Amino acid sequence: MSQTTAEHSRPAGLDERAIGIQRSAREFVEGVLIPLEEEAERLHGRLPEETVQRVKSEASAAGLTGGLHSSKYGGQEWSTVEWFLVEEQLGRSTNAISWHIPNAYNVWEHASPELAERWLAPALRGEIRDAYAVTEKDAGSDPSRISTTAVRSEGGFVINGEKWFVTSGDIASVLIVMANLIEDGESKPTLFVVDKSLAGIETVADPAFTHSYPDGHPTIAFRNVEVGPGDLIGGIGGGDDLQRGWFSEERLGIAARGIGSMWRLLDETVAWAIEREQGGSRILDYQGVSFPLADSAADAAAGRLLTIDIAEMIDKGSDAKLAHHKASMAKLFVSEAAWRCADRCVQVFGGRGYMRSNVAERFLRELRVDRIWEGTSEIQRLIISRGLERRGVEKMLH
Repeated sequence: MSQTTAEHSRPAGLDERAIGIQRSAREFVEGVLIPLEEEAERLHGRLPEETVQRVKSEASAAGLTGGLHSSKYGGQEWSTVEWFLVEEQLGRSTNAISWHIPNAYNVWEHASPELAERWLAPALRGEIRDAYAVTEKDAGSDPSRISTTAVRSEGGFVINGEKWFVTSGDIASVLIVMANLIEDGESKPTLFVVDKSLAGIETVADPAFTHSYPDGHPTIAFRNVEVGPGDLIGGIGGGDDLQRGWFSEERLGIAARGIGSMWRLLDETVAWAIEREQGGSRILDYQGVSFPLADSAADAAAGRLLTIDIAEMIDKGSDAKLAHHKASMAKLFVSEAAWRCADRCVQVFGGRGYMRSNVAERFLRELRVDRIWEGTSEIQRLIISRGLERRGVEKMLH
């Protein structure tokens, strides 16, 4: 692996605090996560509990827990640029071992102090996990088709519905559930906080997926699940706006990690292509090898500039709707480019690239889903085209 210093990859104007955060993340990834990748692969993503606890402890010692959350609940209060720098580093590792770093979804920022103390604080201490339940059988990239409902009851609200692909839903203690509150003849999209131990919650399917990750993505049914009157985030009808902010962050995170993935892929593949000889020459000297790698290097550099520009825009308090459109642009570009990069790198490694001990093989499987979850590439194109119409070409490009 290349030993280029973290400072060489910093954008102009990065301050010392951000450099320190970036350095800590890089040392954690290289010293803790990467050495565990092959073991995680052999174990289908499920590392021993003592190893998981060590990852949590090392992450806490490195100051990497709860990056964007308030320090009041155990977070780091990073800027979006600082968060990008960490996500980029995490993207350099495979098998989602970084999921063990104590963290929680961004919507908790809008929760009541009581809910934050009950659920967010222990999540950032690494004691529990949360999960976000939005997707349904007939509602994927289009959340307007959500059929899960909530109605008022004497004790608060009663929720009925079924959610698909609930990432970490197999191990989470609390679920953030998007449901339509039926009230006065209207459907009001609302985020509900649901204790996973409540009666009426059932895991109805827990399918296996292509990647070897630590958590599952089960299908969870809610049958007359009653939550309290205060068990909601963002108020009645506030679900759409909160979800837009959630999608923006998730999509920007996919872009940041995809850039890190391309960095790692190119690092290892270029080193191999320099060393490997065929036909009396290094394989890097053959244009069939070097040109695809050059294309991916250009993709990675362009994607990095786009993504960090959006992060800086968010930190400056720019229009949230514009940021939403541009985050889709970053997610689309990087997720497509990163998977192409992995495919090219597998080809350069030849037969070795088809072995699960090879980083390119693992990334080929893992990066494929980035073109699907948190909105497919096709949905991102729709969002971008709407941004061109509603925000204007100039704002979308500058």
